[in-house]
Amino acid sequence: MRRLISILFLMTSVMLSSCRRDELQMFASDDRTSSGFFLMNEGNMGSNKCTLDYYDYATGRYVRNIFATHNPDVTLDLGDSGNDIGLYGGKLYAVINKSNLVEVADASSVRHIAQVGVANCRNIAFCAGYAYVSSYAGASYGDPNRRRGYVAKIDTVTLQVVDTCEVGFQPEEMAVFGSKLYVANSGGYCAPDYDRTVSVIDLTSFSVVRNIDVEVNLHRMEVDARRGLLYVSSRGDYADKMSAVFIIDTRIDEVVGKIPDMNCADMAMGGDSLYVFSTEWNNETYTTVMNYSIYDLNLGKVVSNQFITDGTESQIVYPYGIAVNPHGGDIYLTDAKDFMTPGMLYCYDPSGHLKWSVVTGDLPGHFAFSY
Repeated sequence: MRRLISILFLMTSVMLSSCRRDELQMFASDDRTSSGFFLMNEGNMGSNKCTLDYYDYATGRYVRNIFATHNPDVTLDLGDSGNDIGLYGGKLYAVINKSNLVEVADASSVRHIAQVGVANCRNIAFCAGYAYVSSYAGASYGDPNRRRGYVAKIDTVTLQVVDTCEVGFQPEEMAVFGSKLYVANSGGYCAPDYDRTVSVIDLTSFSVVRNIDVEVNLHRMEVDARRGLLYVSSRGDYADKMSAVFIIDTRIDEVVGKIPDMNCADMAMGGDSLYVFSTEWNNETYTTVMNYSIYDLNLGKVVSNQFITDGTESQIVYPYGIAVNPHGGDIYLTDAKDFMTPGMLYCYDPSGHLKWSVVTGDLPGHFAFSY
């Protein structure tokens, strides 16, 4: 009996010592095109708890708070309130909203390289050697002299802001298609007089060539490059207008449709499908109604209101972020829980069955796939 206990103790010790405290062994993936993905945990504003996790496809290992681990000499770690993340040219770019900066690190070692100052920065996009970062321009609620937002153009070699372009009020996500950069303007600080435009920037002249009228409080963007269509979400006005997704034809830069009977909090494109989840408040029942829809890009219609098919959506308290592996097709969905404590990441196969789940940092919301 003592020998059995000793063997069990030894096995447990070996298992515990094989992974650091911030590492968890998940499931290795068959996808060898991607090496893994980064997940940014925003952290509540003012808490300075933005963190970065990493999942390795080959080993199936999920590593929490990887930036802090590899950068013990960086004061305040990533900073306050992460808002977006991207990979480009071997570098990792983390947009830290409240800290007014873009953290740049080496994508392989996750070691700090530089910080680029951008006031009230929101989202990032890349094209032809430049990073484009949307900015609220430092405006705040109730500011009588509120100014329009802008897009900062960052040289990815020198890591300097080389130009700016004024857009609408409180710009959010952006999308590059061809030689144009599309910017979703929310006007979030202007409520109830929200902005309702998408600014179209010509990347050659870096100037706005058109403003497309869409709907109030614009937010997310996804590009269907094969068909030349841009999907833009509106968060509505949180009262009379519900969230929705609109379709812009990039050949004429006009709204050509709206996805009927579908609300949207966030969305991600995978193959010929647009995966959308919604968290719509019901004023009659005083509850949040959540849906997990699939819009078929070929058919041009919603084909399912439940891309989770095994019943595990009941485990999710408040869906917060979504991504689709562009090669393997796995669907990644994050749960913000109570917005105060660590969240969860759920991995579903393309059929909607849960493969694994893991505890993350606070407010997990943004993905970047590495190759």
